[in-house]
Amino acid sequence: MSSEQTPVAPETAGPRPRRLTYAAALAALEGLALVAGGVWMLVEGLAADPDDRQSAVTGGVTLIVLALLPLLAARGLLGRRSWSRGPAVITQIMALPVAYNLLQADSVAIPAGIALAVVAVAALILLINPATNQALGIRGPGRAQDGKRQP
Repeated sequence: MSSEQTPVAPETAGPRPRRLTYAAALAALEGLALVAGGVWMLVEGLAADPDDRQSAVTGGVTLIVLALLPLLAARGLLGRRSWSRGPAVITQIMALPVAYNLLQADSVAIPAGIALAVVAVAALILLINPATNQALGIRGPGRAQDGKRQP
């Protein structure tokens, strides 16, 4: 089927809204930070004592695998895929407790907690915005194809 035969939904026609691009950029930033943290843990674990090696390698691999969620969500948001909002919102909700724990630390982790909290809240605001829903073709619960409520 060619692109001429495939109709484009009116919600997704036209250029991608900036807030959708910003939300995708924030999700990608979080994913890249997780990859960097995972690689750092792997390198530190392989260079450290053998007793710490297993937990560091496990933690590093876990962070790299967790990075897939926001990276896939970012790609989906850029492609205006409606499924991508769910993983992006889940990523932000998971980031908030991590930011809170970083803020409770008495170290250099406090600025990282502030930055993570700001990014997570900003991304959530961008993701739940009605214009983002419209750009992704997401209708509210009980909405018919034409936008009217179903009984």
